[in-house]
Amino acid sequence: IAYTLPPDLYKKTERLSKIRLAFIIGGTIYGLIALWLILRLKIAPKYRSWAERASSNLLVQVLVFAPLLILTIDALELPENIYGHIISRSYGLSVQGWGSWAWDWTKGEFVSVIIGIIGIAILYAAIRKSPRRWWFYFWLASLPLLAGLVFLQPLVIDPLFHKFEPLAQKDPALAAALEQMVQRAGEDIPTERMYLMGEAVKGTDLNAYVTGFGASKRMVVYDTTVAKMTTPEIVVTMGHETGHYVLNHIPKGLAIGAIGLFITFYVGYRLLGGMLARWGGAWGIRGVDDLASLPALLILLSSISFIGSPVSNAISRYFEHQADQYAIEVTHGLTPDAGQVAAQGFQVLGETDLEYPDPSPLNVLMTYDHPPARDRVHFSLTYDPWSSGGTGEFVH
Repeated sequence: IAYTLPPDLYKKTERLSKIRLAFIIGGTIYGLIALWLILRLKIAPKYRSWAERASSNLLVQVLVFAPLLILTIDALELPENIYGHIISRSYGLSVQGWGSWAWDWTKGEFVSVIIGIIGIAILYAAIRKSPRRWWFYFWLASLPLLAGLVFLQPLVIDPLFHKFEPLAQKDPALAAALEQMVQRAGEDIPTERMYLMGEAVKGTDLNAYVTGFGASKRMVVYDTTVAKMTTPEIVVTMGHETGHYVLNHIPKGLAIGAIGLFITFYVGYRLLGGMLARWGGAWGIRGVDDLASLPALLILLSSISFIGSPVSNAISRYFEHQADQYAIEVTHGLTPDAGQVAAQGFQVLGETDLEYPDPSPLNVLMTYDHPPARDRVHFSLTYDPWSSGGTGEFVH
């Protein structure tokens, strides 16, 4: 048994697979062009001059400069976002109307501006304090900011875009089944912190996740998932998400991300000086400590991140595979034929998300942060250490 689709759906997913790959590569190029236009048209120096006329204080300058630049960049990238939504609607992946979509985009801009003001203020304070080591100090400052975002996202940001309801009130049987799995995993997520998220009004995608840490840790199931998956399939799916916590993928991911940022900021620092020495004058940029240098730095950081994306995707696929294995182990004995149930769940997930059964190696390299559905189904149906008297690797 393998992940398979009927011929008409197979062709549809094949077309979408090519679009997704083109969108990843083309979207990156489009974003770089938008930043280059801002440099070429000297838009950032104009905003910097307005900010400097407003005040000599850096924080006040950033309060003027950051929203203008962020909104300009995002306005230039808006056609790409609109096209992406058109594709999602045409393939049935989104059912969200344009009014609702525009409101979500607006709220996203509000969040981006707040985070951007904080980040840009810290960045240029570091640059002006230490021209040679700013990249290191900014890296240090970014770590608690990232941890803070992980904590605050489920409490502050997610509710801006979706409605959350207590799962125990909407589906007490599912909440009880999930609590049984969580207790076996040794995690502390009571039913009071399990939520049903309203996705059906916006999209058809299926998902379930565990997010936050400490007091903000919670378990979330999409209402679309409840509608299309059986309770055993959802329990296995949530076993996967719980596995990320039990196997310490969150701190490991943050540590790997910190290493990636360290390299990215250092390389960006090494290249920025030469870039501005060659073209800064033509762009109206006075130096690295000039707020107007930010688009040039963003070009470098975006390029470095894109080059490194195959590595981050590969690491993510490894963690996701481990979580798949954990899901089967933690539900073994709780769910009859846990491997078969997991395979059925991946089949439903692939069909709903229109995942192509035979992605090219390039597509997997560039766009897959999870193992392909074909590999997940195959593993679920073949992983069975108990049949030979063995035990699971993670759950004994």
